[in-house]
Amino acid sequence: MSRLRLHPESHLVDRIGWLRAAVLGANDGIVSTASLIVGVAAAAATQADVLLAGIAGLVAGAMSMAAGEYVSVSSQSDTEQADLAREGAELRDNAEAEQSELAAIYVKRGVEPGLARLVAGQLMAKDALGAHARDELGISASMTARPVQAALTSAAMFAVGAAMPLLMVVVAPASMLAVVVSAASLAFLALLGAIGAWAGGANVLRATARVTFWGALAMALTAGIGKLFGTVV
Repeated sequence: MSRLRLHPESHLVDRIGWLRAAVLGANDGIVSTASLIVGVAAAAATQADVLLAGIAGLVAGAMSMAAGEYVSVSSQSDTEQADLAREGAELRDNAEAEQSELAAIYVKRGVEPGLARLVAGQLMAKDALGAHARDELGISASMTARPVQAALTSAAMFAVGAAMPLLMVVVAPASMLAVVVSAASLAFLALLGAIGAWAGGANVLRATARVTFWGALAMALTAGIGKLFGTVV
């Protein structure tokens, strides 16, 4: 038995579809809800008002994430399907030219012309559209658009992320609400950045610093606006 059979490879790129949606949803849930809470708290609102605003932000944000992801990823899926339909028509009308086109792609990658022609023919004999989708259009199974998966993942992870600063509203003293929510949310963001980087095989320190910085900036801006308008009102 070959070593490849004994040790099948698992590529991190296979996770990119759900990982992107999960990290985006959770990050947005923490940042937007924590920023909303801090901004309302800075405007001298009561703890009950802050909690109500946070819950409303969670529900509205989760629905917005689901709708936004579904629409945007559906657009990507529609484009992919249109390209595949056009490629399928070209394969039916002129398979010989399509084989030459596929062989030319392999030649550019360094394959000898005769061998490239042979490989293109064998791949097209098995799955012509799949071969052209992968090597000509750049569409693969791991990268293909999945609107429903992206929408559900983003909405669920937004709700999970938003629940973290909301929990802090419940347990934090009213006088320390903004400080506790801000500090806890930054810690949650750092943890999320580290987990996302680890799952995707990226640099953990860089990813953690990136999400923490932007989260801190968002909360600082909304706190300043809340303080300004709270004072004016």
